[in-house]
Amino acid sequence: MLYYLFEYLKELDLPGAGVFQYISFRSGLAVIVSLLIGTIFGKRVINLLQKKQIGEVVRDLDLEGQLAKKGTPTMGGVIIIASIVIPTLLFAKLSNVYIILMLVSTIWLGCIGFLDDYIKVFKKNKEGLAGRFKIIGQIGLGLIVGLTMCFSDAVVVREKIPGETVIVTTADGEEVERQATVDVKSTQTTIPFMKDNRFDYAWFVGFMGEKAAQWGWVVFVLAVIFIITAVSNGANMTDGLDGLATGTSAIIGTTLGILAYVSSNTVFADYLNIMYIPQSEELVIFMSAFIGATIGFLWYNSFPAQVFMGDTGSLTLGGIIAVFAIIIKTELLIPILCGIFLVENISVMIQVSWFKYTKKKYGEGRRVFKMAPLHHHYQKKGYVESKIVTRFWIVGILLAVLTIVTLKVR
Repeated sequence: MLYYLFEYLKELDLPGAGVFQYISFRSGLAVIVSLLIGTIFGKRVINLLQKKQIGEVVRDLDLEGQLAKKGTPTMGGVIIIASIVIPTLLFAKLSNVYIILMLVSTIWLGCIGFLDDYIKVFKKNKEGLAGRFKIIGQIGLGLIVGLTMCFSDAVVVREKIPGETVIVTTADGEEVERQATVDVKSTQTTIPFMKDNRFDYAWFVGFMGEKAAQWGWVVFVLAVIFIITAVSNGANMTDGLDGLATGTSAIIGTTLGILAYVSSNTVFADYLNIMYIPQSEELVIFMSAFIGATIGFLWYNSFPAQVFMGDTGSLTLGGIIAVFAIIIKTELLIPILCGIFLVENISVMIQVSWFKYTKKKYGEGRRVFKMAPLHHHYQKKGYVESKIVTRFWIVGILLAVLTIVTLKVR
């Protein structure tokens, strides 16, 4: 909103009004405001949750320090959502299709998570919202994001035209010759380790011959649904220790913010050989708010936690990460970047599958891990909660660095 106010002031030639044109300035403000909302507004929300006795319902899993968390305020994800949405509304271009998608994703998954927490806390139902309804909600968001990416005229990538050049005037007034480009619709995305860093979803329907390019969008939409569902559930699985999901999301968000910036800069995009996405620079502002929101929430969520985010926060964080990666064409880097989420998810799948298999074969279920998800396995082994979280963060940082490095490994 403030962007448009300063646009009007700039037209009136007021001194300093043009500063809002700079992404760095607006991103910095987004971080600061989100941090302030998370810390100042967050404290008030925590006090309100305590007053209303909206506390965590704890299952007795025989874990050290677990029962001490009983009654800790939950549904704190509303703090994260407010810390993301408000700065974005203030400093981003609200007409930008990518900002609209991110705001819709944030509120959409926030509502699903809130409903799940509401059922757990107020209806005293430990299972919360039925899994099928969560999946339906995630599929719905996947359809919105996928179809918008495929059919909106505002969603394009800029590609070079081989053998054609144009004369452009630089900021210094110098005329230089550069390769001609064109904005096109594309189902291509960035993939590491390949020579040209490109992968086209139309490859999956290559058997259709010339029609493959026309129907590649179907595969893309299905992939979007799967990615959103997997990452949001992965973040939900990871939210089991104080600060684990919050800190991991902040690390992932910082990496995605860097990738969004280089994707919106012709020089960096050309150097890294990734797609240049026009208008994607506004996403840097959104992700700045995201980073500020997670760090601000970590102020109260770090060990020992004064508030839990609940599904309101964890589903939202995972969904934001998934949609953001899809928009900037880096969704195939998610297995590396979101390695913590992936391992947590896989640990549960392995544990459940092996238990069912051995129970059927031997009449007694056996376990691979002492407990799943993986962070509980280490708790069972006697590791201190804060040490587990810190080490997971360190691994997350290593994965983040590796994600960026892979773009130059071909």
